[in-house]
Amino acid sequence: MKQSANRTLSLFILLFIIPGYMLMAQQAVTDPAVEEQVTKKKKEKDGDDSTAKKIKLFKDAEPMQMSITADIRKMLAEKKDTVFQRAVVKINLPDSSIALDTIEMRARGNFRRDFCYFPSVMLNFKKQNVKTRTSSLGKIKMVCTCKTGADFEQLVLKEYLCYRIFNLLSEKSFKVRLTKVNFIDSENKRKPFSYYGFLIEDIDDLAKRNGCKEYEVKNLHTELTDRSFMTLVSIFQYMIGNLDWSVPAGHNVKLILTRDSGFARPFAIPYDFDYSGLVNAPYSLPPENLGTSSVTERLYRGFPREMSEVEPIIKLFNDKKADIYTLINNFEPLTKKEKNGMIRYLDEFYNTISNPRSIKTTFVDNAREN
Repeated sequence: MKQSANRTLSLFILLFIIPGYMLMAQQAVTDPAVEEQVTKKKKEKDGDDSTAKKIKLFKDAEPMQMSITADIRKMLAEKKDTVFQRAVVKINLPDSSIALDTIEMRARGNFRRDFCYFPSVMLNFKKQNVKTRTSSLGKIKMVCTCKTGADFEQLVLKEYLCYRIFNLLSEKSFKVRLTKVNFIDSENKRKPFSYYGFLIEDIDDLAKRNGCKEYEVKNLHTELTDRSFMTLVSIFQYMIGNLDWSVPAGHNVKLILTRDSGFARPFAIPYDFDYSGLVNAPYSLPPENLGTSSVTERLYRGFPREMSEVEPIIKLFNDKKADIYTLINNFEPLTKKEKNGMIRYLDEFYNTISNPRSIKTTFVDNAREN
């Protein structure tokens, strides 16, 4: 009798209770709200993993070895900056392993596509529904040597150092990674060529690294950005002799905004320094409307500030002077001649900020009015 009762209970569990639990589990999995939460958490995790890998990529200062095989003639002939083409990339990853992957690549930069023999490029490692060794890198900009020859390669190295100098001044800056790239023509119509270039951190990764998000808005007045940071950026641009930037026009400046910022103002992050006096590229020309005769002639384009606002920024530049000079002098790929030229140009800036009177004249009395 007892055995019969146990068999009846077991049958009841099999027929009614277990199917009920299975149905509840199935509903939990297929419920749209639950699925949305799971998907969101997965994306956040994947995004964090991707960002972490990119940050690791930009932590190492050693030149990274890379080869790119593509139809070089096709890329050079393409004038639209929206057309990607297939390329095979071989890259030494931060963990010292080597990855071979098929990616997409396109030329970028209006001026460089027209003027340069080989323009800068956008590398797209991301694949739809496919994970590879490099897919987490997403899209990364790469600055290439504009024309063949050692002199133009030195220009790329000097622009790379401009980014590194601003890295020393603020974490709110684009990280860069020096890369030795070997370009191979897949059609065998051009000889392989190898030059230095550098990868630039994506704006979304820069923003996330600083607890921010990209702030996309047009025609924002410069003085509506973070006041102290804008002072830093303006003095940095004066330091390297760069006039090729504008916040309202969104020219060579990206904006990021603190998440849940309330009434906080965005930070203006500078990039693209090949027109600066510190690089002194032969193709660079000063803006016609500012009255300067060459790109090496400095002109302060910051808005009016009090000395109390300028002095802490000047102190930062003085505190970082030794690090900046060491960065340049220890940078092996740059020739001694170019190193000396950069140091002489920076000496002029440091002579200016060594005197309180010249600080006031340059950054307070002669600040721009509009």
